[in-house]
Amino acid sequence: MGCELTKSKYCKGLQCPKMLWLDEHCPELGEAAASQSVLDNGTKVGELARGYFGGYDLVEFNADKNKMAERTRRLMESAENIAEACFCYGSLFCAVDILHRNGDGWDLVEVKSSTEVSEIYLEDAAFQYYVLKMCGVAVKGAFLLHIDNTYVRGEQLDLKGLFVLEDCTETAAGKFDEIKGDGRLEEMLGYLNMPAEPQRDIALYCDKPYPCAYKKYCGKDLPEFSVFDLARMQAKKKYELYHDGIVSYQDILNSGAKINASQKRQVESVVYDKPDEYNIEEIKKFLATLSYPIFHLDFETFQQAVPEFIGCRPYEQIPFQYSLHVEYEDGRLDHFEFLAKEGEDPRRALAEQLVKDIPMGVCSAAYNMSFEKTVLKHLAEEFPDLSRQLMDIHDHMHDLMVPFQKQYYYSKAMQGSYSIKYVLPALWPGDPELDYHNLEGVHNGSEASASFADMTNHTPEEIAQMRENLLKYCGLDTYAMVKVLKKLKEIAGQS
Repeated sequence: MGCELTKSKYCKGLQCPKMLWLDEHCPELGEAAASQSVLDNGTKVGELARGYFGGYDLVEFNADKNKMAERTRRLMESAENIAEACFCYGSLFCAVDILHRNGDGWDLVEVKSSTEVSEIYLEDAAFQYYVLKMCGVAVKGAFLLHIDNTYVRGEQLDLKGLFVLEDCTETAAGKFDEIKGDGRLEEMLGYLNMPAEPQRDIALYCDKPYPCAYKKYCGKDLPEFSVFDLARMQAKKKYELYHDGIVSYQDILNSGAKINASQKRQVESVVYDKPDEYNIEEIKKFLATLSYPIFHLDFETFQQAVPEFIGCRPYEQIPFQYSLHVEYEDGRLDHFEFLAKEGEDPRRALAEQLVKDIPMGVCSAAYNMSFEKTVLKHLAEEFPDLSRQLMDIHDHMHDLMVPFQKQYYYSKAMQGSYSIKYVLPALWPGDPELDYHNLEGVHNGSEASASFADMTNHTPEEIAQMRENLLKYCGLDTYAMVKVLKKLKEIAGQS
């Protein structure tokens, strides 16, 4: 029996048909293309959206898709709204998020957890429109139901406010003949059923509209340092160079390809194995802007597609944790930290504790301070009674990223990046105390966000361990800032 083409496979096939074959035959070669928190958000939004039109009947999952299609046909005799309505047409299959009765016909509604409509979403709806029409369904309209990021949560969740219903009937109907007649379905099914892995070169479709899970696998023959490692270059330009035969760093130099000064420095530092470079005078000027004690601050935040707390918007960055290392001129360190209780709105308690931990008028520091300053500004707007203290922290903040962003210090180990995750090991190579890989459970900001958001789904013992992991991770973030500053002072001869 041949493979079937679903709506998700169809969209992947539009991006790259080789992806279909790998998904079907060698999924173990792929890497997670989306974080678990993103997947969880999508699931939650999809389940919640089922009630947008009122009551509904759900077509429960069954390994036999024909039974789900039969269940759908029976429900269509009397139901007003059907969630996960299933349809089979030959080797094509789709489950419609919401099938909504419209007079003597039906509207298909595709639910998305994003805040805007993209071209691939329209293709998704068009595929469903095609399958339903071929199954003889009287389709009146095709719609996309997505999140409205201007919605502000009140006492009760308002589905009509949370979601935007966009009519894409004209687009879906317009693609019907295109899908039916241009051979794309046959081509995709052909790829799915190939006995051996198809050969296809990497190209921009590896990144758009979504990063492909097999990107690393398909690029396994790239040199250790390739054009794809260049910092701050658009993907389109990288693929243009690649297809012109400019692949390695040496190729870039030999070809005279147009790259900016920072990218040239990145390439030459590797090709010529250059030692670390630094501008002592500029580093000294930067250090002169700081005053002791220095309050090194780092926030962790999480986002909710469906806001659970009053006054929050979809995907708003909600701070739930901070670490604070206080560095004195004689080298002494104090450490303060806050981690909100799981399942509760963390903002007020965090803000109250923060203004207790950081006095007025002191020098605060962050790495990439735009993030911390944005969090502080939003907290100040939310809690006017704490605004003066919060904005004082905001206004006295300094950015430890500046010397690396401006390349006052540069090492080939930074790979053209000034992210602290690259800068730290370049400054302190091989130091296990500063290695994020040695942490348990939480190794980066995305994992921290996902861990806190998921905490209420765990036992008290598991929660205790998750909290410990979060505290160690966030604590390392601010201790890393202390170590970054220490290295800058050593270079400047001040330590």
